[in-house]
Amino acid sequence: MSTILFPSPVFGPVHSRRLGVSLGINLLPADGKVCSFDCIYCECGLNMSHRPHTKLPQRAAVRAALEAKLVEMAAKGVKPDAITFAGNGEPTGHPEFAQIVDDVVVLRNRFAPAAKISVLTNAHHILKPEVFAALLRVDNPLLKLDTVDADYIRRVDRPQGRYDLPRLIEQMKAFRGKCMIQTMFLKGTWKGESVDNTAERYVTPWLQTVKAINPELVTIYTIDRETPDKSLAKATHAELDGIAARVRAAGLECTVSY
Repeated sequence: MSTILFPSPVFGPVHSRRLGVSLGINLLPADGKVCSFDCIYCECGLNMSHRPHTKLPQRAAVRAALEAKLVEMAAKGVKPDAITFAGNGEPTGHPEFAQIVDDVVVLRNRFAPAAKISVLTNAHHILKPEVFAALLRVDNPLLKLDTVDADYIRRVDRPQGRYDLPRLIEQMKAFRGKCMIQTMFLKGTWKGESVDNTAERYVTPWLQTVKAINPELVTIYTIDRETPDKSLAKATHAELDGIAARVRAAGLECTVSY
């Protein structure tokens, strides 16, 4: 069972496959997972396996911790390529997310102006006006879209509560290209059912939707760390390369992480 949990509210820097030297911001408790999805492949494990006992970090604590870390890095002559909202669950679910984004922008501009502010989000909360507006203020809002098949999402991403996929896709289009799409491709089984979303029945409608969203970048990847279930498997290099080629042929930039 996967049990990778991140310190809070600031961790790293770490080397990210997609973002380079990345300083992480974890707006969730350090001792557990809080997420509006319960993805079967999550490196932090399943929600029920890691319920936190501490509270969410508050805005002032996040601001102070980030400033201290940036000062420390600057003293060592190190600057991050990215400041990334990630961690033990969904960052946009934090009630002060929008205000914390504003603080991070100010600190980034002061200490590491070349760093890109990124948010790794499952996009579950983008229908909230304050979350949508805050994501437009960062450099790289990376929105999860593993598929456009509702049954697959219920089985694999497992949203907690109401999840209106058509409305969310329309809201992704409302970014008017100022966003990125991140998609996990995987294989194997979960509770005896296939979770292979590299098949044509998944890729073609997903690609059509991504074209309509018209993001700045499509980043596709596969399992890299331990997952909650051993029956899950990586998509192959050939499968990822084939999907990436189709994305690029559609006129979109695409990166691949194996």
